[in-house]
Amino acid sequence: MSEKNSQKRSAPNDLGFGTTAAGARNMNKDGSFNVHRTGEPRFRNYEIYHRLITMSWTKFIFLIFFTYTVVNFLFAGLYYLMGPEKLSMDTSHMHEGEKFLEVFFFSSQTLTTLGYGRIAPVGALASVVSALEAMIGLLGFALATGLLYGRFSRPQSRLLYSENAVVAPYRDGIALMFRLTNMRRNQLIEVEIDVNIGYYNTGSKTRSFDRLTLERNKINLFPTSWTIVHPIDETSPLYGKTAKDLEDMKLEAFILLKAFDDTFSQTVYSRTSYHANEVVFGAKFLPMFYQQENGKTVLNLELINAMEKVKLPGHAVKEIRYNQGD
Repeated sequence: MSEKNSQKRSAPNDLGFGTTAAGARNMNKDGSFNVHRTGEPRFRNYEIYHRLITMSWTKFIFLIFFTYTVVNFLFAGLYYLMGPEKLSMDTSHMHEGEKFLEVFFFSSQTLTTLGYGRIAPVGALASVVSALEAMIGLLGFALATGLLYGRFSRPQSRLLYSENAVVAPYRDGIALMFRLTNMRRNQLIEVEIDVNIGYYNTGSKTRSFDRLTLERNKINLFPTSWTIVHPIDETSPLYGKTAKDLEDMKLEAFILLKAFDDTFSQTVYSRTSYHANEVVFGAKFLPMFYQQENGKTVLNLELINAMEKVKLPGHAVKEIRYNQGD
């Protein structure tokens, strides 16, 4: 190993996880961080907005309908307690359940400022409550519209990564590989990727971080799939390491990808990680795409994890054994 490479790897390169963190996974497969926060203030405006923008669509739609229903129930309860004389409605032929339904739907009409005109508030008190509800409805729907626009307009990447990374034959040696593809039909250009690893040093409770040198860390176009290759040579921190070594080191590879989304004209990011137990030695990926007779290229996303077992080059295995002292 050259002196230049040795100095480069010994230099501090903390990614933000800390050098004394526990050996558990730091980054989840979906790119989120495995960090639990405590001691935060209970109410923060920007935190509420962030959660509303980033929560799943299922939770967001449920929250909208739940809030809408609760507000209507609250105002319907007020109208019901006021009595029918405060609303221009004939309740002589109705039982209590029907009365509540009538005021509930009157509340929904007022909240949306729709108003069919069949029922109207009578007197100052009912008019004030109706005006207050109409104002809350206008503000609420304006807020919901803004959140919907923010969710739709926020650029997000939908990249699919292989479940495992592999150590496969590469030229005259071996290399660490994983691959990814774009799940959307949008165009990603100027795609850049950065791969770093975190691991524990032998006999130490502190972690080191290294950036892996890639065969190619940038492509201009991304129409099909992209296999990321890190050649494992004498300058690699993975040189001579076996699967058991990676487990003992609690190795974790952190993937950060940046690309320009041509649809939104904005930069998008994607993250994921591979733990030591997700690295398969002696395997290679199978092709994901093929050519049709009409000249079109077919990309099969279901083959993102397709691989087959292969033998590693004999000299590479000998180097691993030699470095292990066998």
